[in-house]
Amino acid sequence: MRLALKIAFRFLSSSKAQTFLIVLGIAIGVSVQVFIGSLIQGLQKSLINTTIGRSSHITVSAEDDDRKIDDWEVAIDTIREKAVGLKAVSAAVGLKAVSAAADFPAFIESGSQTFPIFLRGFIYEDADKIYKLDESIVEGKRPTRARQVLMGVDLKKELEVKLGDRVTVITPKGTKTKVTITGFYDFKVASINKSWLITDLRTAQSIFSFGRSITSIEMQVNEVFKADTLALSIENILKNPNLKVEHWKAQNAQLLSGLQGQSMSSYLIQVFVMISVVLGIASVLAITVLQKSKQLGILKAMGIRDSMASLIFLFEGAGLGVMGAILGVALGLGLTYIFTTFAVDSEGVPIITLYISYPFIALSALIATLSATLAALVPARKSAKLNPIEVIKNG
Repeated sequence: MRLALKIAFRFLSSSKAQTFLIVLGIAIGVSVQVFIGSLIQGLQKSLINTTIGRSSHITVSAEDDDRKIDDWEVAIDTIREKAVGLKAVSAAVGLKAVSAAADFPAFIESGSQTFPIFLRGFIYEDADKIYKLDESIVEGKRPTRARQVLMGVDLKKELEVKLGDRVTVITPKGTKTKVTITGFYDFKVASINKSWLITDLRTAQSIFSFGRSITSIEMQVNEVFKADTLALSIENILKNPNLKVEHWKAQNAQLLSGLQGQSMSSYLIQVFVMISVVLGIASVLAITVLQKSKQLGILKAMGIRDSMASLIFLFEGAGLGVMGAILGVALGLGLTYIFTTFAVDSEGVPIITLYISYPFIALSALIATLSATLAALVPARKSAKLNPIEVIKNG
């Protein structure tokens, strides 16, 4: 085997230009794989962060018309204790955050203006892990006392209010409550900025006469695409027919379909690129068998077995694959970095964020190496069939 490896290296080094062109061809194929794969994954990450990055991945709500969840503290404790350690769910899926919410549609009145809103009450420390409330505040601060609220920047423009102003919240039952504005937030989503009025949990419970009840338990998971699996497990944990567990994948079917379409197109491109690389390697190495037939004939006449002759070309293919994979990964990462650095919007923010998946890159390099090795099977079999007497006789 060592002799076959030495001969393979000698064959590669004796035709440096040809070897370089093959390695470059493999490298271009791998770089296309890494570039397209990284861009698609970065785009998907950006889309996920934009659409559900600041929203609940799994939501527990009541089946009843009054929407109230009693004994919610027990339910949250049960979820926190048991959901993370489930055998059916990978530890990487785990819960990132769990938050209670009490919300209901209402109206807000300021002077002569009245607008429909959605008053949402949270335990701030828990909700901040999901909605990043502190990061979203552009003016003022979050409420620290009862009957204080955060208002969206779009609703602020509609009402023409400022920090410290008092506005009136009117419930569907006609109850009126004065609240003070302590800050303004911007979630970068106009519909939310114009409708959500955020306050603490007890204030919302008081305004809507919920007592100690809430309307939903919201959760975020580490691996968003496994949210459906964890949602099913949580439903089995709670075992409460009055509660329903929903996940973002069911509520965003069109987004999920688009992401799956992107992934499929990426895979197809990568497959066809590798097929072209394999065919190129196989054809070039087949020609190499003809070029080196005299040397192979002499080696066989000296006692090298057919299997050893086949190993020479398998080692050539593997060597070419390794060199091409290393160069291709470097080129692909370089292209990805250049694209994400210089392809920016009017504000200088990258259109697609740089995302590097080390398992994906390792897999791309491994596939390239294996493909190059498999491509060498054809010339390897051809070399094994060479008759040394005929080769030497015919020159």
